[in-house]
Amino acid sequence: MTSEWWRTATIYQIYPRSFADSNGDGMGDLAGITAHLSDLQELGIDAIWLSPFYTSPQRDAGYDVADYCDVDPLFGTLADFDAMRAEAHARGIRVIVDLVPNHSSSEHVWFQAALAAEPGSAERGRYLFRDGRGPAGDEPPNNWESVFGGPAWTRVVEADGTPGQWYLHLFDSSQPDFDWTNEEVREEFRRILRFWLDRGVDGFRVDVAHGMIKADGLPDYTPPAEGGSMGGAGGVADGSEEALVEGAVGVALEPAISDEADGAPYWAQDGVHEIYRDWRALLDEYPGERILAAEAWVDPLPRVAKWVRPDEMHQAFNFAYLETPWNARALRTVVDASLAAFGAVGAPSTWVLSNHDVVRHATRLSVTEPNPQGHGLGPRSKGIPEYETGVHRARAATAFMLALPGSSYLYQGEELGLPEVIDLPDEARQDPTWFRTNGERYGRDGCRVPLPWTADAANYGFGATGTPWLPQPELWSRLARDVQRDDPSSTLALYRDALRLRREHAVGAGALEWLELDALLAHEADAADAPAVDASSVAAFRNGDVIVVANTGSGSVPLPAGVVLLASGPLDGDALPADTTVWISA
Repeated sequence: MTSEWWRTATIYQIYPRSFADSNGDGMGDLAGITAHLSDLQELGIDAIWLSPFYTSPQRDAGYDVADYCDVDPLFGTLADFDAMRAEAHARGIRVIVDLVPNHSSSEHVWFQAALAAEPGSAERGRYLFRDGRGPAGDEPPNNWESVFGGPAWTRVVEADGTPGQWYLHLFDSSQPDFDWTNEEVREEFRRILRFWLDRGVDGFRVDVAHGMIKADGLPDYTPPAEGGSMGGAGGVADGSEEALVEGAVGVALEPAISDEADGAPYWAQDGVHEIYRDWRALLDEYPGERILAAEAWVDPLPRVAKWVRPDEMHQAFNFAYLETPWNARALRTVVDASLAAFGAVGAPSTWVLSNHDVVRHATRLSVTEPNPQGHGLGPRSKGIPEYETGVHRARAATAFMLALPGSSYLYQGEELGLPEVIDLPDEARQDPTWFRTNGERYGRDGCRVPLPWTADAANYGFGATGTPWLPQPELWSRLARDVQRDDPSSTLALYRDALRLRREHAVGAGALEWLELDALLAHEADAADAPAVDASSVAAFRNGDVIVVANTGSGSVPLPAGVVLLASGPLDGDALPADTTVWISA
């Protein structure tokens, strides 16, 4: 008998660099995580997912891995990992680790061997080395662009000092892509999976799970105008309703969503599924329901669902939901599409609002002007809300999300209501996007600023000494965990209460039934006397014995009768104010 814990779990993402610093070097570490596991247990999460802590030159904050089977000294040792994992398990918290299979660091021993070897060698065959175009081979093999900006190819200098082949890197030039048609690469990752499974991890979040396989011949490709994927700001709060729903949600209102989508020759190739079927069989050899979770920036939703067919991965991040604006019609559309797409393959839907790659939703959901810069927001960005406006809407969005059936992901600090840090000094920024675009795109540093634990401590309790790797704003003193812990109106209290009610009412395992506000109100009086309500801005549903009502509009609406179990913000007597969500006992 299996528990299938992953179907209803709340999984908390830890970005180790920014969680807690135990040794005062300005960088978060594994011992810092261990020291705060009691806080996460108190919050009420089921599992933690750790962004990379492996040996790395840290050109892309650890997503450039030099050794997949060791801990970078910045974060501690394998013994520190084992201690953290044991302590988490003792508290009933499962541990999921990041896996980065699309590319390694340029300092990985394999890539260093490839640079020293000749074209056509076995060493180069582990990566995507190609001859250049043009009479002297001085043009890239194709026109692909890096996700971080600039070309996706870098030319090497051969051992004799002459210009040589080019290698592919869909991200930074320090992140060469593996060639996944090579069986040696596949066997190496089987070894890596077993290494961590043998150490007791409960699963893997797979970075760029839509990558790895490239189309035969590596054909030229010119992408469409930049959208919200791979960390765009998303969620613009104005514009026509049709544009909000179809554009920002990423799914069509009608007709039914297409089963296939044309796209880049380096994303979502069918060959990736063979890899995941192989990995699933490997994980199934281990006890305890170890899982695979896909970071697959793919649309439409039925295509994402291919990653979670019964013999592949267990979960896939629901980026269509993350990119949905705070709009009742848009929410209903994407929730229906998600439940249908994932349900069709027997998988749970996941729900997520923030992570280490996107603008924090305490800011993003209230931005009122499009962000042309892609990754991140900064001083030149427009339409950024005041903090109180942004967090009020974010609390309502979270209360809505945590009531949905399926599994939810939280990003560290959102339970404190942390916004995107906009005013980082240029000299402090570290994201490769900032450098590869010469500052035209801000990058993701604003969502990665170290956490505040204690208002009146050095570095707000992130670390007792040293200077945090990114500067913390003064706002952190108001939002520190110790300030919020005993405040029943705090964002931390809201998350704690929502997660407790989510467990008590088993909403993760429930079923969703949409409700109309006028029908909810009609039972309070004779139908003829029921008040006329403009409910177009209200999203309401029943999940088990809980009724959830979210007001995404600008004015108050009547509050249905019943015992209020949870409210994302203050209520106005018998009215549900704008940007507020309630849970009511059905």
